[in-house]
This record gives sequence, structure tokens and C-alpha cells, in this order.
Amino acid sequence: MIGGMDVTLHLAQDPEADALLGRSPLAALVGMLLDQQVPMEWAFKGPRTIADRLGADDLDAHDIAAQDPEAFAALLSDKPAVHRYPGSMAKRIQQLCQYLVEHYDGNAELVWKGVTDGPELLRRLEQLPGFGKQKAQIFLALLGKQLGVRPQGWREAAGPYGEPKSYRSVADITGPESLTKVRAHKQEMKAAAKAAKAAGS
Repeated sequence: MIGGMDVTLHLAQDPEADALLGRSPLAALVGMLLDQQVPMEWAFKGPRTIADRLGADDLDAHDIAAQDPEAFAALLSDKPAVHRYPGSMAKRIQQLCQYLVEHYDGNAELVWKGVTDGPELLRRLEQLPGFGKQKAQIFLALLGKQLGVRPQGWREAAGPYGEPKSYRSVADITGPESLTKVRAHKQEMKAAAKAAKAAGS
């Protein structure tokens, strides 16, 4: 349950995986962490796969932080792999969980619970291992747009991702139609970057 409400997300496009993302703050953070260099659905299905392989209903930061690194990497590497780079992602997930244990007693929701200021929430998200500014802003937009976490100034802190109906990121995906729009936007961005690179060479 995130932001005081049990929300259904549509990021993994898989009912069980999406249900976990909507009720588990840690699963949502891990999914966001995995969302790079692989299709979005693959990334956000990861938390459910990890929980299943650990024989759990949810992810537990204390448990993951305490896992043997080699065994945890092997768990993510089993077919089908949780990510294209399961070894490095296993390390990042453990670093994230260790940070949450040290700073938030293992409770991922405390990263944003009670925070009343958008810039402060962005700062907290940027401090998480594996979260640069862009990833932090996208997650902040997801919290605000879909998970009911809306501290003062959250849209501004989320930058362009906070704009209503911007279809720039996972924060705007609520079903197949919006997924198509976000994909189209990402393709446009890639094409523009490629064109700019070609023009500069």
C-alpha cells in the first residue's frame, strides 16, 4: 500500500507483478532501478520474479541486504533472467536495500512518507543508490501522478516528467494506450539524439 492507498499499476503489463508494485514501496523502487537498458515491462516484472524466487509474497529490504551476493546474483541470472545485466543489477539492488536498512530501517515508504516538500523528496530519491536525477524525477512523477504522494511543489521538482499528460515516462502509463504514447515519445527522443549526434560529427 503506497501513499495510503492500494493502487493498481500497469507497468509490468502482468496482473501479479503490477499488483505487487502497487502495494509494495520497495517493489516499486526496485522496478524503477531495473528500468534501464531493457523493455519497461521486463524491468517492472523483476520485483515479482525476485520475490517468487526468494519464496516470498513481497520484497524485504533486510532480507535482500543480508543475502550472499553471489547467491543473489545467481538468483537474478536464472532463466528467464531478471535483467540483461543480472549480476550488476543484483549488486545495485543489494546496495539500495542496504541503504534503506541503514537510513530508513528497511522501510522504503519512509523515503517519502511525511515529506511535505517536493524538492526535499527529490533530494531523498537522488540519494538512493542507482538513482540519478532523471530516474529520481521520473519516480517522483510516478508517486505524484499515480500513487497519491503529492508534497507541495512535487510537479516542479519532477521537472518535465511532472507535467500533466506529458507521456514522457512510466509515470504516465496507465494502460496500453498510454504505453504506446510513451513508447512513441521515447522513439522521438532517440531519433532526435541520433540526428543531433550525426549533425555534430
